[in-house]
Amino acid sequence: MVKNIEAFDDITDDGRLWAVKYDGDKDNILDLLFAQWDDVIWLRSFFKENINDLQNYFKISDVDIAIDITAEDNDILQRKILDISPDANLDELFRPLHNYQSKELLLNKEKANPKTLTKHKSWLRIYALKLEDGCYIITGGAIKLTKTMQEREHTLEELLRQEKVRNFLLENKIIDTGSFIEYLTETN
Repeated sequence: MVKNIEAFDDITDDGRLWAVKYDGDKDNILDLLFAQWDDVIWLRSFFKENINDLQNYFKISDVDIAIDITAEDNDILQRKILDISPDANLDELFRPLHNYQSKELLLNKEKANPKTLTKHKSWLRIYALKLEDGCYIITGGAIKLTKTMQEREHTLEELLRQEKVRNFLLENKIIDTGSFIEYLTETN
């Protein structure tokens, strides 16, 4: 079930990168994801539940190896996102959610993942909506072990969450950074 939006946290302290805080959650979604991807007990359970996908798509059958890779990729992704300098180009971090998208849409759906040191592409994903060039709202994230997000419930839920946030923004006439800041000013 996709939760309602409670607030938006400014991640970069300059209004370029935001993260949704959902109702009932102690932290924003970015902090929750980073904590989850650092939690060995949670990771062990996740990879045991999804061992077939791990083996089929990534050719890894050892859960401990998957945990180590996730921890390393999570560190890389955290440094990439949390150490963003004021002159960093966020458009280089995020790219369209759909790999074959040819044109940009209003509140475009985006994704980010770390460039890893391992042989394979990282399975960690951060999902966001693009307000405009250089400004994003993080809506969620997942460990994606399949070719498409529709193949598993946990990644399908991220698509639904991203769409729910997009609809929320459109319903509140938020279509760019200016209208987003105006909304935040009015609601605080």
